[in-house]
Amino acid sequence: MKFTKYILLIFCCIAVTSCDDYLERFPLDNPSDETFLRTEAELDLAVTGVYNTLWFGGAGDVNGPFFQMLDAATDIGWERNTSSLQNLGMGNANADNAMISSYWSGFYRGIGRCNYILSKAEPLAAIVPEAKYNRLMAEVRFLRAYFYSIINELYGGVPLLTKPVLLNESQLPRNTKDEVTDFIIAELDAIAPALLAETGTVNKGRANKGAALALKSRIALFNKRYEAAAQAASELMKLGTYSLHGDFTQLFQYAGQGSKEIIFSVQYLKGTKVHSLPRFFFSRIALGHSNKIPVQALVDSYACIDGLPIDKSPLFDPKKPFANRDPRLTQTVVLPQTRFINYLFETHPDSLMTLDYSTTPARRVQNVEATHAYATFSGYLWRKYTDVADFPDIDNSELGVILFRYAEVLLNYAEAKIELNQLDASVYEAINAVRQRPGVNMTAVTAGKTQAELRSIIRIERKSEFAGEGLRLFDIRRWNIGEDVMKGPLRGRIRNAFLSSAPRIDENGTPHYENVANASQMRVIETRSYSNERDNLWPIPRLEREVNPTLTQNPNY
Repeated sequence: MKFTKYILLIFCCIAVTSCDDYLERFPLDNPSDETFLRTEAELDLAVTGVYNTLWFGGAGDVNGPFFQMLDAATDIGWERNTSSLQNLGMGNANADNAMISSYWSGFYRGIGRCNYILSKAEPLAAIVPEAKYNRLMAEVRFLRAYFYSIINELYGGVPLLTKPVLLNESQLPRNTKDEVTDFIIAELDAIAPALLAETGTVNKGRANKGAALALKSRIALFNKRYEAAAQAASELMKLGTYSLHGDFTQLFQYAGQGSKEIIFSVQYLKGTKVHSLPRFFFSRIALGHSNKIPVQALVDSYACIDGLPIDKSPLFDPKKPFANRDPRLTQTVVLPQTRFINYLFETHPDSLMTLDYSTTPARRVQNVEATHAYATFSGYLWRKYTDVADFPDIDNSELGVILFRYAEVLLNYAEAKIELNQLDASVYEAINAVRQRPGVNMTAVTAGKTQAELRSIIRIERKSEFAGEGLRLFDIRRWNIGEDVMKGPLRGRIRNAFLSSAPRIDENGTPHYENVANASQMRVIETRSYSNERDNLWPIPRLEREVNPTLTQNPNY
């Protein structure tokens, strides 16, 4: 009877409504462009939707944070899966590469969300508290600037859209890289006063003033605006809000999620959105796929604890190559004979048994790493962004991923000052703060260095500090060293021995093996090509140019 009354009620409602009016009703299952963004609650939802763009993972929806993926296409990492990401690393990318296309479309999708909000939200200024309205608009503009910073660096000048574009207006050419950089820096200057001074538990994950200054220092540095880079970094340092974390390993685990070193990070939450970095990074015995890995060239680039490269330091012993090394080596890379996700890690082919520490006392178990065909091809794994708490649920990690941290700001400041040839005490203080944090305690860089010497120091320092965090690709390109560090064989360790001597380490921290007697025994994972004239930029995706013929292609694609 109740069901019959319900049907009659529907028919009555239709009867008193004209057919035309009824057919023009707005959709009930999705927001309508005509009605959405009229309340404070809807504005909150819309801004959250922009933040959700940070969950983007690249081609194939690999459920992996986009920034970490980039290191697999550099001299310090590798992607094992035959994929568009692997082709990027090999130097075989073209305008049809799926990863390249996904970054373009993914970040323009985020830019579109930002432009929609900024174009529709003005009437809400009358009903949303002023401070909150201004803050949310500033956060949207920050995220738009961040999205532009990624694609501007990857593709080198892109169409600069600041409002929704109709289909008949969409044939827009590329702006120059400098024009987009100018826009980003101007936006960050404009929005900083409206952003939160700092974010606590309630506002965790939101962009704040520190994030705006960190992005400005990064993008200014990347584009050789050294005065602006130093100024932004200095202003952030003077805030007094951030400090270096005392445990470098912990910084990339759940225990470090609340660290004062973290300026801005991507937030995940079980039941809402998670990622699969454990699947990519964990060892085979720990149920991972070991398919995104560090390589031998990264391991050999870490200095000894006296600050000297391994080919110069008297502390380096080829028979014990991991002793007396920069602690960040083992805090970044899983080395042989170290404990990792409940197991003793070793890839030596004779190590058919290993230790399982999940029981007390530890028990001996079969060592999958020595026998599995798809165990790490290099003999190493990433330690950053791995936590035993994610075992065995390897596709359900809610570990936040850092996009900006205080150590980068300090090194941005130091590098900008070095390039300006302003080699004062503040440069050494910034570098040594990073090198001498508790748990790292590397030998201090002493005063009196030349500009060239400090340039070498800062480049090696960035490589040692940020390996596995996605910054390496941008450093290679802006220093124009791709042909020096990318071309040729990509190597893994000798499975049953160590190198007979230290390789030659150049001014960029890159190892060269022509002097190592048994170098030929290293595993050649793949052989790569690289041209600075071509590969310092990604190509504009072919489909985008077919849709918009005004887009010019980058050189040599």
